[in-house]
Amino acid sequence: MSNNRGSKSLGLKELVAIAIGGMVGGGIFTILGISVSLIGFLTPIAIAIGGAVAGLAAYSYVKLGLYYRDEGATYAFVKKTYPTAKFPAAVIGWLVIFGYISTLAIYAYTFSSYAISGSEFANNLWARKGIALGVLALFTLINVWSVNGMGKIEDIMVYTKLIILTIISVVLIQHRNIDTQTFMHNMKADFGTSNFMSILIVASLTFVAYEGFQLVINAVNEMKKPEKDTPRAIYTAIAVVILLYVIIAIGALFAIPLDEMARDKEYALAAGAKNAIGSIGETMVIIGAILATSSAISGTLFGSSRQMAEIAEDGFLPNKLATRKSNNIPAFAVISMAVMAAILIVAGGLRLLVEFGSITFLVVSLLMALINHQIRKKTKSSSFITILAILGLAMGGVLILYYEFTHKWEQMVAIIFVYIALTIGAWLYSKKGKFMLKK
Repeated sequence: MSNNRGSKSLGLKELVAIAIGGMVGGGIFTILGISVSLIGFLTPIAIAIGGAVAGLAAYSYVKLGLYYRDEGATYAFVKKTYPTAKFPAAVIGWLVIFGYISTLAIYAYTFSSYAISGSEFANNLWARKGIALGVLALFTLINVWSVNGMGKIEDIMVYTKLIILTIISVVLIQHRNIDTQTFMHNMKADFGTSNFMSILIVASLTFVAYEGFQLVINAVNEMKKPEKDTPRAIYTAIAVVILLYVIIAIGALFAIPLDEMARDKEYALAAGAKNAIGSIGETMVIIGAILATSSAISGTLFGSSRQMAEIAEDGFLPNKLATRKSNNIPAFAVISMAVMAAILIVAGGLRLLVEFGSITFLVVSLLMALINHQIRKKTKSSSFITILAILGLAMGGVLILYYEFTHKWEQMVAIIFVYIALTIGAWLYSKKGKFMLKK
């Protein structure tokens, strides 16, 4: 397999757009209502902690990405570090691909929830699912069409949504329902009723809102300057997204009553903005959410399909998924990702998808930190940072599992069943996998 497929069409601007697009679409619009229902005014703190953990996780991705230079990313890091261990590589490949499929479903479902939030169909479950399937189909066509076209569309959507979301935050704060003193009083009160573990649990749940930074690694073969642009794109995107999430959360808490955000979890920001600042505010939020989720769908399809194609090339997924068009686009992989996400949309619920995605990416990121620590001399990595990342990611995974077992054990059973099924599938394919290391 060659590292030089296709044209080098993606620069720093496009890479930052892909990373931000992958994060923001499943971010504040998905987790705000859920977080507020659990810890109230402490939500901005939990979001910031989740971002810090994501930054630690990103360190290993950057180091491993620059060392191995492989669009297979997470999967490739495992297979190249342990070249004789087929089963671990297959399991990681299956887990991370299914994790991306779950986030695609989250983004599409959130898109549809906001798109019809102001209509008579707002609470119609099947109307939401139908629109979600439609937007998945649209961005599947765009990703199959052109890498450069996808990159330019991603630029427009991402940078437009950043402007809109910033304006929304400022407007919400200006139309505050409470003053700063009351805000601080409520935050102190929530500290009294919520223990620190609750904050950390919510911070762990928010991890799925940051996982999009990994998509940059999948674009290594289309980068103009991978050595410089990979770390700059990832760290810039994470910093921007942390700031954006915290500002929006603060603005929402100033302007929207907690009970409204907790009640309207799936489109909390739009419903609250309408009550706080009228139909103009609601329209702005809906436009921002549509742009955010659209760019997330597009960016996730782009990056994850390339990883799926690489796994298929090694025999750990059906060979057809490795087929590429003349412009290096793995069309069958793109379509397959969208089809499986569509199945999850029809079958699943938002909260289950969020929790499954968070657990999956915490586990995968923890494994990447462990691998990077093991070969830290080769990747020129800091022992302190990798150990800190390992501790933070391990704690996050344990806390989510604890929360699931104590609050939603049925969902935990469903998630465990999915993991068992994925492991069996990976084991079956690992018996015939035939990956060859790139020299």
